Amino acid sequence: MKNKTHVWLLLFGVILLLLAFLVNISLGSVQVSLSEIVSGLFSGKWSKASSEQIILNYRLPKAFVAILAGVGLSISGLQMQTFFRNPLAGPYVLGISSGAGLGVALLMLAGSGLGILSSQVMNPWAVVLAGSLGGAMVLLLVSLVAWRVRDSMTLLIVGLMVAAGVSAIISVLSYFAGADALKLFTIWGMGSLGGLGWTQLLALSVMTLLGLLPVIFSIKSYNAMLLGENYAESMGVNPKNLRWMMIISTGLLAGSITAFCGPIAFVGIAVPHLARIVLKSADHKTLFIGSAISGALLLLCCDAVSQLPGTAQSLPINAVTSLIGAPVVIGLVLRKNFSKEF
Repeated sequence: MKNKTHVWLLLFGVILLLLAFLVNISLGSVQVSLSEIVSGLFSGKWSKASSEQIILNYRLPKAFVAILAGVGLSISGLQMQTFFRNPLAGPYVLGISSGAGLGVALLMLAGSGLGILSSQVMNPWAVVLAGSLGGAMVLLLVSLVAWRVRDSMTLLIVGLMVAAGVSAIISVLSYFAGADALKLFTIWGMGSLGGLGWTQLLALSVMTLLGLLPVIFSIKSYNAMLLGENYAESMGVNPKNLRWMMIISTGLLAGSITAFCGPIAFVGIAVPHLARIVLKSADHKTLFIGSAISGALLLLCCDAVSQLPGTAQSLPINAVTSLIGAPVVIGLVLRKNFSKEF
């Protein structure tokens, strides 16, 4: 980040992120003022016991989940777009998220037909475990394919086909499922940042950190990949090793986020492009930080909108991200210099 403009933009982004974080935890069906939140967090003294419970046990974990999910999906998307040199690649194109969805579908849809109690199905840890196992199985399958093929585009096509096949299996399960089980799975598929306790948040944080570690050690390699695999090899980069790092990182990030939060659309596709537009840089050291900040900021804002401030209702987070992300992606496609970014 040699350009001072980038430093100032990133610092401004961090300030916006802190403000969005405070605004996010102040919104909801029960209004809690920012002054009370700041005072309570720093002094530990709250004017109302109910405010303390709401902030500490519900809104704070939800805001942290939004930050982790925004960071993880954005970093995954940037890796995929750079490695495959495909501007519309996202964290879900390898089918790992679809695998997590299959695991949850087997629990909720097939499980209900086998007599599993609804209380067992709705256990948060059971859903997370099912999603994690499903994502891990698809990750293993993609890894086996990556071991056999050399062409990255072939891997991308295989990932898309795996996702399509998994979606077909989910459709069959949905067709034969009961109404109650189908409703549970549909709600899960809409995505949710809430409902996670501090223990689950800790688990998600660990998985996100593990998923970010391969990125930290591969930043320079991604810069070389912008000009293709042959150029990267001439610069001393091993594309095959980078492919494995990308698969592991994306699998951990997208798989764990989907398992804990459900599928969240468009963040991984749109945010990396927004970071490129704002920062006007191709240096991945800058882009990874910018994408992480932008993703967290965007998801916090989407979550604030989904709360429908002033009402007791809330929208599914997937609906809000899609309403915001779809126009962004369409605008990017229509840009004349869209292809020049890759």
